[in-house]
Amino acid sequence: MKYNLLGKTDLNVSEIGFGTWAISGEGYGPTDDKESILTLNKALENGINFIDTADSYGKGKSEELIGKVLSERKDKETIVATKFGWDFYKDDGIRGNLDSKFIEFAVVQSLKRLKRDWIDIYQIHSQTPGNIIKFEAIETLEKLKKEGKIRYYGFSANYISDAIKLMELRSFDTLQIPYNLVFPQAEKELFKHKGINSLGIISREPLANGFLSGKYNIMSTFNKKDHRNGFSKEKKEELLNRVGQLMFLQNDNRSLSQSAICFCLQNEHADITIPGIKNTKQLDEITLSCDLEISYEEFSQINTAQENWI
Repeated sequence: MKYNLLGKTDLNVSEIGFGTWAISGEGYGPTDDKESILTLNKALENGINFIDTADSYGKGKSEELIGKVLSERKDKETIVATKFGWDFYKDDGIRGNLDSKFIEFAVVQSLKRLKRDWIDIYQIHSQTPGNIIKFEAIETLEKLKKEGKIRYYGFSANYISDAIKLMELRSFDTLQIPYNLVFPQAEKELFKHKGINSLGIISREPLANGFLSGKYNIMSTFNKKDHRNGFSKEKKEELLNRVGQLMFLQNDNRSLSQSAICFCLQNEHADITIPGIKNTKQLDEITLSCDLEISYEEFSQINTAQENWI
């Protein structure tokens, strides 16, 4: 496992982190808590020192599992990044909420579940730049930083246009953005932005919601608790078409999943990539990617395919 400084923070992070939406029991279908705990422990033993989560993952479930593992290990060194911005505490559904009182409430709840005195990186979770500015979320985050509840703060964006607008505020420490072989737009539109060097870049969804495992087809179905169950036929067709054009990356020495991780690791702009990991089998395959590489010739083929998608 290699390690990188995360932007201009003092956090030295493993190049592969542990994305925990998959262990919440909601993002990617039902899970076994014993398997999740075993996988978290094994990841830490394998050198992964960065765990990404969110309070809304399983309505606190992922944070609770992380808190259990780290407290039992008496581990205060592992870097934990969580997110906020979705209010699931009421019985009538979930809604975006960046009110200062809610943020101050949410951080305390996350700290309790994580069993920690501080959060290393507190990230705004998929909210619009307009609302972040309107509700003065940055001012609230600065307050939490002064109080010692958080060390750094960042934002997790769904859209590159949102990421660029927020970068221009020059307030955040980190940026989390989707980036993978089949949706490489960040490479063309974001990573060349002049403000990119001031941020720690966390690339997420390196396996494109699992489609870069190569195990799905147009007939594949997903559990009702799996967010992919809501993918339209057109979206699945687009994903599968792009994945099909990349099958040359799978060979006797490297799976398609490992190629997808390598693609992210070999990007000079991303400090860390955070695949969603659900079990030890997935963990073993992913961590082996650290010792593999994509060749110059293969990158040329990748670029040719991607030019038709952007």
